[in-house]
Amino acid sequence: MLNFIKNLFSSQSYLGVDIGTTAIKIAEIAKGKYNPELKNYGILESYGHLERINNAIQTSSLKLMENDTVELLKTILSQSKFKAKEVVASIPPFSVFTTLLEIPQMKNEDIAKTMQYQVKQYIPLPVSEVTLDWFMVGERQDDQGFIKQQILLVSVPNEVIEKYKKIFKLAGLVLKSVEIESLSIIRALAYQEPKPTLIVDVGARSTNIAAIDNGALKYNYQSDFAGASLTQTLASGLGINIRRAEKLKKEQGIVARGGEYELSTLMLPLLDAIISEAKRAKNNYEKSFSRNIEQIILAGGGAKLLGITDYFTEQIGLPVYVGNPFLKVSYPAAIEPIIKDLGPSFSVAIGLGIREFI
Repeated sequence: MLNFIKNLFSSQSYLGVDIGTTAIKIAEIAKGKYNPELKNYGILESYGHLERINNAIQTSSLKLMENDTVELLKTILSQSKFKAKEVVASIPPFSVFTTLLEIPQMKNEDIAKTMQYQVKQYIPLPVSEVTLDWFMVGERQDDQGFIKQQILLVSVPNEVIEKYKKIFKLAGLVLKSVEIESLSIIRALAYQEPKPTLIVDVGARSTNIAAIDNGALKYNYQSDFAGASLTQTLASGLGINIRRAEKLKKEQGIVARGGEYELSTLMLPLLDAIISEAKRAKNNYEKSFSRNIEQIILAGGGAKLLGITDYFTEQIGLPVYVGNPFLKVSYPAAIEPIIKDLGPSFSVAIGLGIREFI
């Protein structure tokens, strides 16, 4: 499990903080008698990205708007009145480089030595500028009958980690640890799930696709086709402003009928592109691990698009579900009516918050 910053502190409750490209989601989680308990939550959305990509909180060019993010954090902390100060935060997929390596069978201590030499040819930055981690994810017999160990290599630029440290310190919080989003979302939606599963997290600016088996990350893939692309296509096709297009997308989805039918026809090509990326990730996983994906779990704001599960099922031919991270926590009965709407967006934040308790 990635843990780039040492756990130097202990607490009875933590803030799981998901800083996305267009919103900040926070879940305050405490140790419960039976399950982790959701004590509080908050979300602060920024819609400026719909008009200009530079208004996003962070972008795939690795730009994290430090001052703006600090102010947004202070605002959400003040309005939601969180009590916990210690943070477990996620790093978005576009700030992370992952690749699957295959090496001959060897002892663990020899793997560590081998990786020191192997990683240089796979990562896009000098080794001195990144923090590295790797996971044993399986093995495969090659055409000559030799067993190859499969290792998932993960690297994060040190610059990104340092920015996170600075941002949370300025916001008056203590950054306990950080991890990649895929691990958080797996913990929230597929912890100990025995079936090979594809998790498709459709965000505003990117879609992250993770293949898991027995609840462990095996393969990770990121695409730039995402929710904002659907909105921009609607705005352009209908000749309306971007905020009106976002509202229509949320209200009608791809099940619109009558006068609104054009909404579906405009969005389907972009949705098909996302599905095509999911198919590619599925095929790559199945080829590498000789295991068939049996189901798909949708997450992220894009998972709330009306009609998306039926369309995914029709196009891929597998059971498709919208993930519900609230199944992993106890929560106040008062928020039961909005759980279905909150769930897809809070998968990462809840996965971060429960990390210390499961």
